[in-house]
Amino acid sequence: MKTKYFFLILFLVFSISTNGLYSQDDIIGKWWGNIDVIKTKLIIIIFFQKEDNKYEGSIDIPQQSVKNYTLSEIEFDKKIVRFILDVPNGKAEFDGKYYKDSISGDFRQSGISGTFFLSRAMDVIKPEVTEKPPYIEEEVVFYNGDVKLAGTLTLPEYSGKHPAVIMITGSGPQDRNEEILGFKHFQIIADYFTRNGIAVLRYDDRGVGESKGKTIDESTTEEFADDVLQAFQFLKSRKDINPEAIGLCGHSEGGIVAPLAASKNPEIAFIICMAGTGVTGEEVIIEQMKQILKAEEVPEEEINKEIELLKKMTQAAKTDTGWEELKTEIIKTKKESFEKMPEEERKKIKDENKFIEITTEAEISQLKTPWFKFFITYNPVPALEKVKCPVLLLFGGLDFKVLVDQNLKPMTEALERGGNKDVTIKVFETGNHSFQDAKTGSMSEYEVLPKEFMPGFLEFMKDWILQRVSVSR
Repeated sequence: MKTKYFFLILFLVFSISTNGLYSQDDIIGKWWGNIDVIKTKLIIIIFFQKEDNKYEGSIDIPQQSVKNYTLSEIEFDKKIVRFILDVPNGKAEFDGKYYKDSISGDFRQSGISGTFFLSRAMDVIKPEVTEKPPYIEEEVVFYNGDVKLAGTLTLPEYSGKHPAVIMITGSGPQDRNEEILGFKHFQIIADYFTRNGIAVLRYDDRGVGESKGKTIDESTTEEFADDVLQAFQFLKSRKDINPEAIGLCGHSEGGIVAPLAASKNPEIAFIICMAGTGVTGEEVIIEQMKQILKAEEVPEEEINKEIELLKKMTQAAKTDTGWEELKTEIIKTKKESFEKMPEEERKKIKDENKFIEITTEAEISQLKTPWFKFFITYNPVPALEKVKCPVLLLFGGLDFKVLVDQNLKPMTEALERGGNKDVTIKVFETGNHSFQDAKTGSMSEYEVLPKEFMPGFLEFMKDWILQRVSVSR
């Protein structure tokens, strides 16, 4: 699960040399780097392009599930680079110097200041794949009412009716590859499965990339399940797909969506839940916060304070009451945090009261979204009890976002009560939330780990699927 914020600063909790695929005298291309402010580093990914002699750009902030947000007022004159990210709670201004392979400078937003650094991204300078993969890639579109969903269908090269998997992303706006910190989870899975005879459909979330319609925040987990059911109908209508061998594979929130969709359609052949949950979203995020703060060695007293505030947030969201009291509590907590902050850090914030007001309003606006209210109140157990198809439950032993001890038992018990006779459980002891081979599981570790799944992970899923469906060789 990924906490969702529009604001760039996580407040309470939460150089590559090139030979130049692009001219070194231009900023066109992809850049990686970070914003450094108030002792917090946020990874940013920026893409610049030029249309009709005018620069355009977009930004991703993976830690905050910000994907493909538009940049404006982009200026470049060989020495300086300036651009703005305009979000509801205040413009974020970037004012940097250009050094061909890097950009660095000042960052400002809502009365705070810091620095940012960018370097040309390796995957722009050095294309990932130059040879055609040994399978078919087809760009596809399907619809759920007035929501347009666009994606990529990969198919084995040989003819026949193929088994297929529909990939379901985790929370926050995600593209079809579920790319997080440069790790393209679903592209890697699709490539591996398709090379082994399994077709894969992966698609951009509604409102992301080529998909259109209501944004993620305006939608609910149940609506995402309806998107999946339309993806199923789309595949079922194709002559090159075996309609009796279409399954689902969901990661994180996708591991909630998969059983919900399967409970509504008994034709779904199997489901895989990668770090799915068996309790309400409220229980998940409370335990998630505890474990993340413990991993960061936050004192027990401070953890308890944060948990109490989080409970007040979820209560307000559930009942749609007490917002003014909650706002007062959040402001009080932020002011206490400021008082404990080193003087040199406080100096970076020009107007503390304005900063606190803006960030508090941003947090409350997120708590009021349809997505958040549904997520914290939804209990996955009733849907799991209705799932009769084969189920594979996958967990990481070092996943502090979805904990094995909290979720495995209620999931398996629900499936057993429903009479499901084919349930497989696999815990990858050193796996994190992304099923990378981790050492600590801490949030900061994700940035430095190889962008690949841990040994044996892909093979385990592939073997499990092929024990239940046949490829058409």
